[in-house]
Amino acid sequence: MTAAARSTAHSIVEASPRVKAFAAAVVIFYALVTIAPMLWIVATAFKSQSDAIAYPPKVIFQPTLEGYVNLFTVRTRQTPDFIASLPPATTWYDKLVRKHDMVIAGPSKVMPRFINSLVIGFGSTFLAVLLGALAAYAFSRFRIPLADDLLFFILSTRMMPPVAVAIPIYLMYRQLNLTDTWTGMILLYTAVNVSLAVWLLKGFIDEIPREYEEAALVDGYTRLQALRKVVLPQAVTGIAATAIFCLIFSWNEYAFAVLLTSGDAQTMPPFIPFIIGEGGQDWPAVAAATTLFVIPIVLFTILLRRHLLRGITFGAVRK
Repeated sequence: MTAAARSTAHSIVEASPRVKAFAAAVVIFYALVTIAPMLWIVATAFKSQSDAIAYPPKVIFQPTLEGYVNLFTVRTRQTPDFIASLPPATTWYDKLVRKHDMVIAGPSKVMPRFINSLVIGFGSTFLAVLLGALAAYAFSRFRIPLADDLLFFILSTRMMPPVAVAIPIYLMYRQLNLTDTWTGMILLYTAVNVSLAVWLLKGFIDEIPREYEEAALVDGYTRLQALRKVVLPQAVTGIAATAIFCLIFSWNEYAFAVLLTSGDAQTMPPFIPFIIGEGGQDWPAVAAATTLFVIPIVLFTILLRRHLLRGITFGAVRK
């Protein structure tokens, strides 16, 4: 082989530097396009109301915590004479509110709504993954009559749009007194997510050799002990990926939350659009609520990120 031929030869597996540079540019561009809206929301949460609705939009502005104060408090407008008659403000947020001739009347409902989202979202995710793992193990390890038909039936529950079953579910929940309750929303989201969990986890469990369980059974483990101590640790990547997908649905779900909750169990998605400020929509408060709402799902994904990619691609290449 000549020197010229050797210099132009390259591996069919490793990409050339030009291809790598192009791929990196595409990934960076996509990341910027994806992250830009979220960064703008976070920035809007630190703007004043006038800066938030300014045109052209302000990129450089004076940061303020008015949005967060408006989010966590209920305020009432008072006359300047009444404001002057009050004792001096003792906290920075009281001073911030009084600049607009307002006083704080009490806390807002954002924290109860946020707690509702945490309980319902993580509660339904835990139940969906637990039930999905048990069902997936049964489908994977035992001979079940009409298993393919049952799996298709389970998957078909995800095919209908929520609006198609919203009214029947509402009527059923009203008869069972499950409307506007944690229990009702957790059961509903679990029922929706369990089909996804079964299909995802069955693929992961199918990849785990049966010999591991057989060795555990020979050592005296029961079937449940073998599942808990042998199978589930091997399927942790799939469990992590499934939990993230289930939590994303439960965390962001809007249609059922609007229809079935109004007070005690209302979650953040239907609450955020109704944050109203003086003279119209309080966009800094809405942006602050959105930022607060995104934080748990981002942290949860970051904690499980090392399992996510392997969990999604696990089983794609078979030996």
